[in-house]
Amino acid sequence: MDLKQIAKDTAKTLQSYLTYQAVRVVLAQLNETDPPLGFWLHHFSSREKIQDGEAYIQALFQEKQALALRILTVREHLAQEVTDFLPEMICTGIAEANMEHRRQQLERLTQLNVSSSSLTQTPTVTESQPDSQSS
Repeated sequence: MDLKQIAKDTAKTLQSYLTYQAVRVVLAQLNETDPPLGFWLHHFSSREKIQDGEAYIQALFQEKQALALRILTVREHLAQEVTDFLPEMICTGIAEANMEHRRQQLERLTQLNVSSSSLTQTPTVTESQPDSQSS
């Protein structure tokens, strides 16, 4: 397991996600302040691969430099705000999700074992019953 490579891949994925979020913020702003430019950015985003944030930004620089710079600024701001509490949130979120998955699996196994054992067991009748004396 190459932890350094995992960290690099995670950082790249997070960068692309923050690019996506920055585009959403800028789109919302443009839809209020400059609807034609908002429409243009929406159309651009639908034809360019926003999944790769860096390639998306490079393509945007080729067409509208001011818009690319605006998205970079918003992305940087989001990164600064999010990275303060992100490590703790990730660790807590993963721990809670793992516990929930394990709990659900244990419940499934328990239900499976209970239903399996009730299918294989047959009720037994006891032969010795207390005599009831009637007077």
